[in-house]
Amino acid sequence: MKTNYTLRARIQERLDSAATHPIRGVLQSFDTSLQGLSPSQVENARETFGKNTIAHGKEVPLYKRLISAFINPFTCVLLILALVSIFTDIVWADPGDKNPVTVIIITVMVLISGCLRFVQETRSGNAAQNLKAMIRSTACIKRQGADKKEIPMEAIVVGDILYLSAGDMVPADVRMICATDCFISQSSLTGESEPVEKTGTTAAHASGMDTPCLAYMGSTVISGSATAVVLAVGTETLLGQEAQQLSKPPVQTSFEKGVNAVSWVLIRFMLVMVPVVLFVNGFTKGDWTDAALFAISVAVGLTPEMLPMIVTTCLSKGAVAMSREKVIIKNLNAIQNLGSIDILCTDKTGTLTQDQVALEYHLDISGQSNDRVLRHAFLNSYYQTGLKNLMDIAIIDRTHFLAEECKDLTGLSKRFEKVDEIPFDFERRRMSVVVKDASGKTQMITKGAIEEMLAVSSSVEYNGTIIPLEDDMRTIVLNQVDQLNADGMRVLGVAQKNNPSPVGAFCTDDEKDMVLIGYLAFLDPPKETTASAIKALKTYGVGVKILTGDNEKVTACICRQVGLPVHKILLGPDIAAMDDTTLGRACEATTLFAKLSPSDKSRIVSALRDQGHNVGYMGDGINDASAMKTSDVGISVDTAVDIARESADVILLKKDLMVLERGIVEGRKTYANMIKYIKMTASSNFGNMFSVLAASAFLPFLPMASLHLILLNMIYDISCTAIPWDNVDASFLRTPRQWDANSIARFMLWIGPTSSVFDITTYLLMNFILCPALCGGAYQTLGPQGQNLFVSLFQTGWFIESMWSQTLVIHMIRTPKVPFIQSHASAPVTLLSATGIAVLTSIPFSPLGTAIALHPLPAVYFLWLALILSGYMVLVNVVKKYYIRRYHEWL
Repeated sequence: MKTNYTLRARIQERLDSAATHPIRGVLQSFDTSLQGLSPSQVENARETFGKNTIAHGKEVPLYKRLISAFINPFTCVLLILALVSIFTDIVWADPGDKNPVTVIIITVMVLISGCLRFVQETRSGNAAQNLKAMIRSTACIKRQGADKKEIPMEAIVVGDILYLSAGDMVPADVRMICATDCFISQSSLTGESEPVEKTGTTAAHASGMDTPCLAYMGSTVISGSATAVVLAVGTETLLGQEAQQLSKPPVQTSFEKGVNAVSWVLIRFMLVMVPVVLFVNGFTKGDWTDAALFAISVAVGLTPEMLPMIVTTCLSKGAVAMSREKVIIKNLNAIQNLGSIDILCTDKTGTLTQDQVALEYHLDISGQSNDRVLRHAFLNSYYQTGLKNLMDIAIIDRTHFLAEECKDLTGLSKRFEKVDEIPFDFERRRMSVVVKDASGKTQMITKGAIEEMLAVSSSVEYNGTIIPLEDDMRTIVLNQVDQLNADGMRVLGVAQKNNPSPVGAFCTDDEKDMVLIGYLAFLDPPKETTASAIKALKTYGVGVKILTGDNEKVTACICRQVGLPVHKILLGPDIAAMDDTTLGRACEATTLFAKLSPSDKSRIVSALRDQGHNVGYMGDGINDASAMKTSDVGISVDTAVDIARESADVILLKKDLMVLERGIVEGRKTYANMIKYIKMTASSNFGNMFSVLAASAFLPFLPMASLHLILLNMIYDISCTAIPWDNVDASFLRTPRQWDANSIARFMLWIGPTSSVFDITTYLLMNFILCPALCGGAYQTLGPQGQNLFVSLFQTGWFIESMWSQTLVIHMIRTPKVPFIQSHASAPVTLLSATGIAVLTSIPFSPLGTAIALHPLPAVYFLWLALILSGYMVLVNVVKKYYIRRYHEWL
């Protein structure tokens, strides 16, 4: 602990010293310069200060992962039962009655469950790491002899010269060299939501996180730009130190809470019923030792020890399957959350559209093509140092293309010099640069949303004349823009102002009294796959809502082109005036939300969740990060800004709704196979309890030996391990599913007693027909040898019937349709369940059967068994139809 404290103090001293000394001295102390490090200096820095990687908590060693695979409520119950059995069957038993078989079988069950879970968790962990490795976060740096370039964050070393812009995550602890309106969110470190401004000014004294010239790993650039030198990397950063000290477990998701709740319901049910079985058998049979052994066996049978393994396998299988579709599941539980969504909120650009923005028109106020408007737009886009979006790139590309024909557009970057800038932010929705030409004339050029440009302009340049911006001219401008919007084009306004404030005094207050000179009209056509993807999502019960900062008319035009009905439009200003309750009601009926700020998007997602919806949010910008964190599952793309990728649970390597549709289907398959096992286990266990209690109350002997029960349970559990690979009915996949523990309890109460009917029918058959016929009389009339044969035949009959009925439960419950006819299980499920039946049915005819007191049964038993099972399948299908008609669900 002292060593850690000393290390932290030494690192903090390094940061404080860099903050309070001029940047020239800081660069010299780290043996670097504004030109960056040489290759040999990079290697020396890496050896001296380490790599830029952080281990979030200590890596869990192999032996701990192995232990955790075996330690869960179910295996703990089995281990306790094994311990009890050691005393009852071995330690306290008479020398001739010592029998370790029960202990051995319980131990084998624990080993099978734990080993399978360990293997699946290891495979899923490796798969998750391999998938995460496909996501490369980069940072822009400058090194000697090379231009600025993007490199992986882990390749950054102390002394590197780093360039930051809006949307970047700060990849190390850094000292600002210079900054332009650079605002950074430190909420991940401090919890404070308000961004703080960072500058290159040397601090009079260091004040930790509040030091203006220091920025820390894990914080996010909200707006502006900066150049910085790296002071600390990896575990020596503030974030790295915290990560080493804290090893906080992840917060439980609603899915994990649901699985745990069901697990404890089953365990509590077992803890209540097992003593009942013990006392009923003890009082009715008089042999408390046998009653205790039988109660232990019932407890083993009621313990769904395969549940943790089934859940882990289903999740990892779904995640790996999605990796083949170029979808990266960062958190395994997210695959199930993805399948549960019934509303997808998404932005427009790149999702509905091709993400290939082209500048179609550069127009003056009268609507005529004008190269002067394009020249001003180029200077604004070229010289801004923030996050260059697709429209900036389109402007620059268009200018370079036309420069060959127009002299006025050639050599602009050499003819003008940048003086200052105000970066874009989502509140102002515009950005400005100040440039100076060779004559010394300075002008401010601003571009942004047309409403914002009208708000800061007092004049327009119309037909070569500057005239006041009055109502009639405002109408002309808006009509022109509306016409372009109606054609699906996004329009930005361009304005300029001569001789603004001097350098250093320039600020947002200067964005006023400007001259509006023209428009830029951009076209981003819809993707060919968008219409079919929206239709497919609708088929699967997922409604699509568009949340965009763009103009509502442009977005509505795109929505019409892709077949997305626009029932109602809500704008950002309208949302700001609503309380949460009103907004929730409005969101239900609204398809298109436009002109939104980041906080508006987050409020909309929260309102939809409050209305009972499971909401997915798909975005790739800084303005989407908050909404992604608020949603049930955040979805982004590998080309998104750093903060968006960090906030997402699911990352698409291809920004396409069709890929997302396949992810939703895979999530629902995952949920379906998990709920199959949970419901069949819960209902089967509940039915077995009815059967055991009935037999215990009325039979003068135990209906099945404790060893038989444990062996039956082991073979059945093994046959269930193929469920994660089962087929899922197409009709089930079309409806979103939410975790509902009440439906599991209801299902258990309905289906459990149904199976008991045929267990009791088997009791009656064996007790009153077959056993008396084979033994020469009723149990009470026979001698000791005849009674032993009677009991052996009875227990064998129930042993075989139980396996057949439990296995049929798998096929009956796995689908709301008629099994084997309308719906077929997968080959692994069919093969494993058939193998389980064959193995168990053959045991009474083998030496093992003789050793454990089972007896071969005549052919007539199997005729009766076929009749009983046929009746069982008919009754279950009748109950199934009534249950579905009443509750409108099955799984």
